[in-house]
Amino acid sequence: MTSPVPLADAIAAHVHDGDTVALEGFTHLIPFAAAHEIARQGRRHLTLVRMTPDLVYDQLIGLGCADELVFSYGGNPGVGSLHRLRDAVENHWPHQLTVHEHSHAGLANAYSAGAARLPFAVLRGYRGTDLEEQRDIISRVTCPFTGEELAAVKAVNPDVTIIHAQLADRDGNVMLWGITGVQREAVLAAKRAIVTVEEVVDEFPEHTGAVILPNWVLAAVSVVPNGAWPSYAAGYSVRDNDFYQQWDATSRDRERFLAWAEQNGLAPGSVGGPVEPKESTHV
Repeated sequence: MTSPVPLADAIAAHVHDGDTVALEGFTHLIPFAAAHEIARQGRRHLTLVRMTPDLVYDQLIGLGCADELVFSYGGNPGVGSLHRLRDAVENHWPHQLTVHEHSHAGLANAYSAGAARLPFAVLRGYRGTDLEEQRDIISRVTCPFTGEELAAVKAVNPDVTIIHAQLADRDGNVMLWGITGVQREAVLAAKRAIVTVEEVVDEFPEHTGAVILPNWVLAAVSVVPNGAWPSYAAGYSVRDNDFYQQWDATSRDRERFLAWAEQNGLAPGSVGGPVEPKESTHV
């Protein structure tokens, strides 16, 4: 992969019905634009993986894109619940959603195991929680050296991981910085990876703590300025806190949510245009 491709083409080529899809980004660099394109193209029966579902998965779940959710915390940061997620779990609307819940440490280790192409990861955790009842993804192993009993978590290997980043270079390498979460591990664990970026540059700047993803681990790069809105990209934009607060009211009511989806061209048969982020605020 060297030349950027339109986001619609990247999603069409690499995200399929029934795929396990990870859209990662912790606090910032959340790939909202890519998620909206997945919805716009009508993908269905997805297994969504993400440490914190955030608004991005609340939207995809409410739009009927997901059959399963693998996660480690679900909420609207600083606001409250994810109401489309709750409606799907509690009332099976728009249809039943199967959930697989981890701790943050557990899911991060599952990504790491997937990136290393190991079948599972080992950690101290889960003891005394009902999460251990999920025997298909969480178990116990005994250390052959010390005899200590440890938690074992099944590796996560998405069919496709999608992240947002600040920069790509002319060769298709990607650079991201700030709170980088598990983006690197999620990309390396996947069969295919798509990255949306703010811009393409001739040469990467020096940046403390930056992560570089080489082009050979990426299936596609798309230039999508402000592609993380309403979250943010460090150095490029700020978080749209108003949107997060307004989402609480929008998502509480099914009809209001469907009206939002139709207005923004995300509902099947809708006539609205694509979701338009506010102008990026460089910082």
